[in-house]
Amino acid sequence: MKDTLGVLLAGGAGERLFPLTRDRAKPAVPFAGQYRIIDITLSNCINSGLHRVYILTQYKALSLNRHIREGWGSVVANELGEFIEILPPMQRVSKSWYQGTADAVYQNIYSIGSEEPKHVLILSGDHIYKMNYARMLRQHKDSGADVTLATLPISPDEVSSFGVVEVARNGEVTGFVEKPKETNIRSPFTPDMVDVSMGIYIFNTDVLIPELIKDAEDPQSKHDFGHNILPKLLGRFKMNAYNFVDENKQKALYWRDVGTLEAYYEANMDIAGVTPTFNLYDKTWPMRTRPYQYPPAKFVFGEPGRTGMAINSIVCAGSIISGSVVRNSVVSQDVRVNSYADVDSSIIFSHVNIGRHCRIRHAIIDRDVHIPDGTVIGYDPNEDKKNYFVSASGLTVVTRDYSVYENPVSPEFLQHGNS
Repeated sequence: MKDTLGVLLAGGAGERLFPLTRDRAKPAVPFAGQYRIIDITLSNCINSGLHRVYILTQYKALSLNRHIREGWGSVVANELGEFIEILPPMQRVSKSWYQGTADAVYQNIYSIGSEEPKHVLILSGDHIYKMNYARMLRQHKDSGADVTLATLPISPDEVSSFGVVEVARNGEVTGFVEKPKETNIRSPFTPDMVDVSMGIYIFNTDVLIPELIKDAEDPQSKHDFGHNILPKLLGRFKMNAYNFVDENKQKALYWRDVGTLEAYYEANMDIAGVTPTFNLYDKTWPMRTRPYQYPPAKFVFGEPGRTGMAINSIVCAGSIISGSVVRNSVVSQDVRVNSYADVDSSIIFSHVNIGRHCRIRHAIIDRDVHIPDGTVIGYDPNEDKKNYFVSASGLTVVTRDYSVYENPVSPEFLQHGNS
């Protein structure tokens, strides 16, 4: 992939993951204890041999920038011209922030051109999956395509969230509809399913650059790949579909958009399960992240009613389960769960202290939160709403004290502020 440049879109606001995205970018949200969501896509890049990647950031990107700088800068060989580099909006060709996915790439057109790649691989930084992009590039080159879209078969009743791709039996894309309410289009390979775009595109650079310039000059455009760029390419350039080949090595294809609290929660609960669908322990496809120098996790006390233990859970380094019980949960780094506490079916972010006799279930506890002794969370939604965010499905999210922020918000805003 030496002639290919990766452009990873990581500037989304992530409104549906509020309040986890109140103070961080969506790709920077923790995942599976020690990772960030963006680590999954970046690991795919490294495992695929793609070592030149621009990351386009925008929304509340401080923690994301720091994570990339301290965790990913040393993964590639800078002396060989390799890089994983952050590109914030620089207003070089526009006076505005990124107006859409295509506009984000367009605003960095000079940085892309300076690398002189033959191909540009467009990626999203907020999905959970394993994919070898080198396979997709090989098909792209062998087929003589100008553009290749990665596609995934889904049920017809889910199409409203995806770009629907009409594919001929030879793999050529003959139609594209962005997020239709319903469709009669069906996959030629799986007749009861619909092929949809994964938001992963390979462009020949000599096709991409002129199309981005045309789109930028169109005042009626939404400046989006799905709504504007791809439909306008149909019939003018050779556009092929690449059927997703899952490196996860499971019977069912695994690709998750963790853009909602419920989807994010379920993906983490799967990771903590006895036989998770998404395998983090595959040494042939390692997942990388920013390393932290924490001591090993520790479980202490073994007397009746005060036994430190974790069941069907992930417990990361630096954490101490002290005479308490953790079940079906993800415990991140540097967490302390004190005596007689009970944590069930929950996600605990880093640097959290859970006091004695606490009972927590079906909850997400954000980083740096101190839970006072005897606190009960997740058992009475009406009580939880007085102090925390509670989603429509009943998932309780506990964030840091709002008073520490420059734009303080109240519990009432947490319930209604993002509607």
